Amino acid sequence: MAAAPPDLKTLKADLTRRMDGALETLKKEFSGLRTGRAAPSLLEPIRVEAYGGHQPLSQLGTVSVVGPAMLSVQVWDRSVVKAVEVAIRDSGLGLNPQAEGQVIRVSLPPLTEQRRNELAKQAARYAEAAKVAVRGVRRDGMEQIAAWKKKSEISEDDAKRWSDEVQKLTDEHVKKVDQALAEKEKDIKTV
Repeated sequence: MAAAPPDLKTLKADLTRRMDGALETLKKEFSGLRTGRAAPSLLEPIRVEAYGGHQPLSQLGTVSVVGPAMLSVQVWDRSVVKAVEVAIRDSGLGLNPQAEGQVIRVSLPPLTEQRRNELAKQAARYAEAAKVAVRGVRRDGMEQIAAWKKKSEISEDDAKRWSDEVQKLTDEHVKKVDQALAEKEKDIKTV
């Protein structure tokens, strides 16, 4: 069976899907960075050693916001309360959880200027990794176009036009990464 002829629409759809995936990953990473306000997403990346493996915290209890600087974790199984408390403490987020029965209260200490700067630098590293991922997708698209041109499956003019389209798509996604970073930095720096 012969391969389908090259199609710009299909290529763009595939590249867009992959670049959007890089943006989604960036947003998940950003949600784990603590700002001055309590948000359940802060505890999302935490994995708890329970039931013979590492479980996501979301599968062991319900995280809710109690106040502007307080989270509450309602642990469903009394036997894993201590493990959840230890996982939150050891998460590297600088949190000190307090267990009260099956409820764990997590107060968020105010961020120091130094900590805000560290978080902003971490956000910048996440954004740069997302840009690298987007550019990698662009490279794959450009290589595909070059291969089609080499096999004479598309014309020189089509190759040029398609390459321009892929570059435009890349520029749009890099701009979205920059916007997301600017919003997150503003969020982090807001006292």
